[in-house]
Amino acid sequence: MSLGAEDEATADKGIDPRPVLIVTGLVQEARIAAGPGMVVICSSSDPKQLRALLTVFDPTTIRGVISFGVAGGLDPSLKPGDIVLATEVVAGDGRWLAELSLNEEVVASVALRRRRIIRGGLAGAEEVVAAQARKAALWLQTGAKAVDMESHIAAAYAADAGLPFAALRVISDSAHRSLPALAKSAIRPDGKVDLRKIFSGVVRNPRTLSALVSTGIDFNRALRSLRGCRGFLLGSEGLLAADL
Repeated sequence: MSLGAEDEATADKGIDPRPVLIVTGLVQEARIAAGPGMVVICSSSDPKQLRALLTVFDPTTIRGVISFGVAGGLDPSLKPGDIVLATEVVAGDGRWLAELSLNEEVVASVALRRRRIIRGGLAGAEEVVAAQARKAALWLQTGAKAVDMESHIAAAYAADAGLPFAALRVISDSAHRSLPALAKSAIRPDGKVDLRKIFSGVVRNPRTLSALVSTGIDFNRALRSLRGCRGFLLGSEGLLAADL
């Protein structure tokens, strides 16, 4: 692959011109992450699909991997919209360190917007952790601040490829909230929400409406916070290898 003039100039300055791979679970997250210097993969909240996508992805074409999106809260002190910068990712017997540091100036700018930012571990799961009791058990077991279905896969891929890894996740559903079953099953294979399925479910069981509305409000709050984190992904200014 030949470099363009702009990439050659970047390379001359000692900066790796290759893009960063951004791993997301939902199409909304992918849209926020997309931009120059980024290659975005959306798993549609399907770990098997994510692994399949990464199997055919050439790791020599990228310079690092970031898991980016929303997550379920495990730490009871965290609220929707709070930001978790991962120090590590744990899943089963696996543990991966987050080897990349994110630009402290960007962290400060996000903090000024009254977004809470914490550093801590993320737990990886193969399915949505919806029940409050399961969240509590996972928190006690791992000590992780939040859980998602992409970070452990992205971290393992980065480790196998010898690439640096980072993860940024925003709390969507808190540790105190159990996600309604309808919210879990309404994600389509393309990562979008199946509104027709939600409407049909509410018609059959009107009592689910209140829980769905509350879940939607928290999810939108998380997406607004995630948009404010876009600066973390700005190429070499926002993604710095800790060992450089």
